[in-house]
Amino acid sequence: MGFIYALPDDVRSGKTTDVYFERTLKVLKNEGLDRVEVHAEVTASAFPSGYGWAVYAGLREVLKLLEGKGVDVYSLPEGTLIRQNDARGFRIPVMAIEGPYGMFALYETAILGFLAAASGVATKAARVKKAAGSRIVLSFGARRTHPAIAPFVDYYAFIGGCDGVSCVKGAELLGIPPSGTMPHSLMVIFRAVKGDHTQAWLAFDEHIEPEVPRIVLADTFWDEVEESVTAAKLLGGKLWGVRLDTPGSRRGDMASIIREVKWKLEAAGFKGVKIVVSGGLDENSIPKLSEA
Repeated sequence: MGFIYALPDDVRSGKTTDVYFERTLKVLKNEGLDRVEVHAEVTASAFPSGYGWAVYAGLREVLKLLEGKGVDVYSLPEGTLIRQNDARGFRIPVMAIEGPYGMFALYETAILGFLAAASGVATKAARVKKAAGSRIVLSFGARRTHPAIAPFVDYYAFIGGCDGVSCVKGAELLGIPPSGTMPHSLMVIFRAVKGDHTQAWLAFDEHIEPEVPRIVLADTFWDEVEESVTAAKLLGGKLWGVRLDTPGSRRGDMASIIREVKWKLEAAGFKGVKIVVSGGLDENSIPKLSEA
């Protein structure tokens, strides 16, 4: 057996449904009731604690699933900002499906899964982007989910407001170039084989396409300040920014580290070098780092 995941045909054939929908459809067909016309509404049953709003997403997937099934779909547009209840306290429908129940009974599980997963990703992305304001936010969510759905995660992170995505396939489906910097492994190998991890930065500049921003990972072996200044001196005007991948820094206060790196870079004549922070960021930690 290969990887454990459902193929698109598995979803379309109803193999990802909850079994009680299979049993329901069997009963309805045997009783001649599977063609009963229904009006089914989808609402958000609950938001995470403290969430006053969410981003509605996943419509694209639902429409692909129901294409040609003989039902009508009414929906809010993809990316709509929604609240759980209206002013009177009633749940707000985000989608309605009309048609013979037997035509979509097996898909209810997949429909809800598409909407819940996509809306969850898009909502979190929107909260992070809102906290970051005008600063660039990139999605690196591919490493935190099953690779089979990594493009799905990136797609809806982009819908939610991320400025770019790291997954190659996710970026391809969005029609944008993938975004990223360099991993620690690059510096580790250069240090082990060549005795100098800073040569990795020069090799990256030599071999990677010129349109890719030169953003050096500056926290692998030395102090973040020392690595950042060294990178700026080696790459000069080619250096777009330095990445600090230690929000839970071994030295404690990441905001203080950012301020120190910025001050030392400016003092050394590299005021234009930008600071990129990654790893474990959310809407709660970003404001403090943005102010640094």
